[in-house]
Amino acid sequence: MPTAVTPSSPIAPSSLTNKSSTVLHSAIAEELAVDIIEGRWKTGESMTLNDIQQRFSISRTVARETAHSLESAHAIVIKKRVGLIAQDLGEWLSLDTQVITWKLHSKQRKQELIALTELRLAVEPFAAAQAALRAPVETRALMPVLAMELRKNGEAGNMDEFHRLDLRFHNEILRHSGNDLFSSLSSLVDIVLTGRVEQGLYPSEPKHEMLLAHEDVAEAIWEGNPEMARKAMSDIVTEVSGSTRGQ
Repeated sequence: MPTAVTPSSPIAPSSLTNKSSTVLHSAIAEELAVDIIEGRWKTGESMTLNDIQQRFSISRTVARETAHSLESAHAIVIKKRVGLIAQDLGEWLSLDTQVITWKLHSKQRKQELIALTELRLAVEPFAAAQAALRAPVETRALMPVLAMELRKNGEAGNMDEFHRLDLRFHNEILRHSGNDLFSSLSSLVDIVLTGRVEQGLYPSEPKHEMLLAHEDVAEAIWEGNPEMARKAMSDIVTEVSGSTRGQ
């Protein structure tokens, strides 16, 4: 029988009640998910909708939406006359973007960034090689332009624009690799790159070698050289992996 989360539980009251109703249930779901990730809401413990209503001073409708958000990610299971039961992290949908976001906003953010970067290492070099072979000419012609703009903004210190261009650079490659599964990972890469910026893991200015590597990827895709594209992209993500592990 699942153990109920009691009032003596370390799960503390929250100040999320000031948020607008349109984002309230998402914010509450994240806080509860982080409680599970960090062990305050232990695997197998149960919580009722009434518990959530009282803790966050919210309506029954918002509490239900919160529960459905957690359930959709397999973070909990819902049982009648028991409530919401926290699930082991191994049961969660690891590639769900909200799960990734929850982990990046928890004390497990470094481990999550490392895991995601390992996934990028497995996918992006091959995607770059495939883009060199399969991308339409418009996309292939665009890549050197993006690389040039990356250098221009990086060297000028326009980091907000640099980050926006970097997201687009990597997403163009995934979306035009000719593989629908790779294309579907573009939102994941968005979260990873944005997460590095939010967590202060991105250098204050891009390294010269990384600007060159982006230019090499772009040139290789334009010229239809898959091996050069693969190697240059591998250099980029390997550097990211090393800097993430070193933080």
